[in-house]
Amino acid sequence: MSLRLSTVILPYRRWHEGGRSSWTRAEQLGFHTAYTYDHLSWRSFRDGPWFGAVPTLTAAAAVTERLRLGTLVTSPNFRHPVTLAKELISLDDISGGRITLGIGAGGTGFDATALGQEPWTPRERADRFGEFLPLLDRLLTEDAVSYEGDFYSAHEARNIPGCVQRPRLPFAVAATGPRGLRLAAQHGQAWVTTGDPKLYENGTPEQSDRALRQQSDKLADACAAIGRDVGELDRVLLTGFTPDRSRPLESVDAFVDFAGRHRDLGFTELVVHWPIADSDFTADEKIFERIAMEAPAQLKD
Repeated sequence: MSLRLSTVILPYRRWHEGGRSSWTRAEQLGFHTAYTYDHLSWRSFRDGPWFGAVPTLTAAAAVTERLRLGTLVTSPNFRHPVTLAKELISLDDISGGRITLGIGAGGTGFDATALGQEPWTPRERADRFGEFLPLLDRLLTEDAVSYEGDFYSAHEARNIPGCVQRPRLPFAVAATGPRGLRLAAQHGQAWVTTGDPKLYENGTPEQSDRALRQQSDKLADACAAIGRDVGELDRVLLTGFTPDRSRPLESVDAFVDFAGRHRDLGFTELVVHWPIADSDFTADEKIFERIAMEAPAQLKD
């Protein structure tokens, strides 16, 4: 099974003070996709610079030619399907059809309260996501959509000419619970996980591998329930949140070992964080670049 290597570039630097160079360098290094987080702010970066995902990806599309681009992940926390669809169609057009939408139910961080609302419970997030994603699917594939739901509405929303990618740009659905996995099976072209968060602090790599295998099995069950071949979905691991933490980026050999383990678990794409000094994503940039250039050849079938 082939394994693609992608990166996620956090939008914390001004475009002309290092922001642009990361995206162009990602293309030069041969990454399959460069993603960015779609947050209003995030964790330890909350009190520092942080820029919007869609404008950042638009700028990245203008300075790259082959690199796929995407969010990892967008959520309903501060988005509405009607306005998001219009932005995505525009972004897909500007990029020449190079956009992947990573999307999930969202969490409890800054995004959950920035618009003045109380944080939604896990059930409320799942309820909203269950309405958000199917409506967004329609908005990206139909010229005109009207819909009246419990949380979202659309009244003759026009989205002409639609996406460059047909029938629409691909969805990479982040999910581990049963309702989210059903949505991934129904609407996704890829499935995204970060592993089991309960294992991050005190778990072992072996425990993480078992948890990821169990998640994959549940995805297969969700696909089987609707008669879909699970092999149609790419399986994406956003790294840095398993018990391995940053150790795979310490050397090319360490990364190849880590990547090989997860390829054997059925993953088709690994996403590594672009190095950020003095953060959870600290890494030696020279080793990072060597991994990008050398590891894929060692992971070929």
